[in-house]
Amino acid sequence: MPDAGVLRPGDAAADTCGHVLDHAREAFGRPLRLPALGALGLGLVHPHPDLARRTQLPVAAGRAALGYPGADTFAGHQTMMGADFSQVTVARLGEHLEEVTAALRAAGHRVEPLDGGPVLVVDGGVLVHDNLEADPGINWNASARLDDLDFDALLAVARTVRAVAPVARVIAVGGHADGPLPGFVRPGDGGTVGLDTPASGFYRNGGLQVRHLGAQLDHTRQLPELAARAGVPVTLVGKAADILACEAAVRRPAVPTADVLAHTLEAVRAPGEALVVANVQESDLAGHQRDPERYAQILEQVDAGLAALVALLDEPGDRLVVTGDHGNDPTIGHAHHTREYVPVLIHRPGAPGVELLPDAGSLADVGATAAAALGLDPAALANGTRIPEAGAV
Repeated sequence: MPDAGVLRPGDAAADTCGHVLDHAREAFGRPLRLPALGALGLGLVHPHPDLARRTQLPVAAGRAALGYPGADTFAGHQTMMGADFSQVTVARLGEHLEEVTAALRAAGHRVEPLDGGPVLVVDGGVLVHDNLEADPGINWNASARLDDLDFDALLAVARTVRAVAPVARVIAVGGHADGPLPGFVRPGDGGTVGLDTPASGFYRNGGLQVRHLGAQLDHTRQLPELAARAGVPVTLVGKAADILACEAAVRRPAVPTADVLAHTLEAVRAPGEALVVANVQESDLAGHQRDPERYAQILEQVDAGLAALVALLDEPGDRLVVTGDHGNDPTIGHAHHTREYVPVLIHRPGAPGVELLPDAGSLADVGATAAAALGLDPAALANGTRIPEAGAV
């Protein structure tokens, strides 16, 4: 996107799709096999020698700007479902120490800065700090060793911080570390300071507990709730099951791509109309791990699943929308998300021919387009405008 290089100048060259394709050809000695994505029009919106430039499927293909600050999974999914993130800012904890400290003390907690810096020690055992695994200023964390206090106590601290935080997420993270947490605090990008969670041993030592506390949103004005109120069954698969709100939804959380695809296919095979929202997380994890070969392998696995979905969704009015919540270029030189346009590939049985769509200004437009396909009023969402299709009803 035009502002991709503001935080890190090198990110102006981010190209998740192109760089993974290029690396795969070099690493595997062959082009990446993505026939379904090619047929869905990926090569129309991202021309590349290894992607088909023509398709016989009735698809509408375009791309979308993210429509929210930074490049973040939580904000991306919420925006895609029709949330308005215009009031969410990108901010370092160090810029808000005074109000966070005041809120915690008003709630009865003891608060001290760690070594006089921009990390807070709460009740002697909880660190409140910048999240170093996302882009700087996107999320804050409240972290503690579960040997020192229980997760409910940690969660109480995180909720107090959430009440005054201007950022997309406050994440409560409890686990078993290799030593006292202050020993794993380090500077991050963009002037951030926080716990190096992977180095602490939290992810290795078992017993990890995590709770994502998102910015205050009107979930009744998001696509899952809108569909559920209209009597449309809703299924949330993969990470979508963890971060999207809908009391009536069937939830199928999963990380392995094979499980995500199996749950998705099962939900699509069920009789009647439905809204199914599925997230493939392992491609994102490969990006964080800076592993383009793994990323390529996951894409081929996903492509096979998409082929099965295309075969199932063959009735006029059926829709398959393939998109992303951000970029995550594994070759760019860091482990963070990248701020890129994302493809919007719509398989639409019964529609005439192939159509190139105008750029969508926000991922919320994807949610509005899906709402219209379900016969719902996109204006009932908090954000988003239906992407115009020629001949659309």
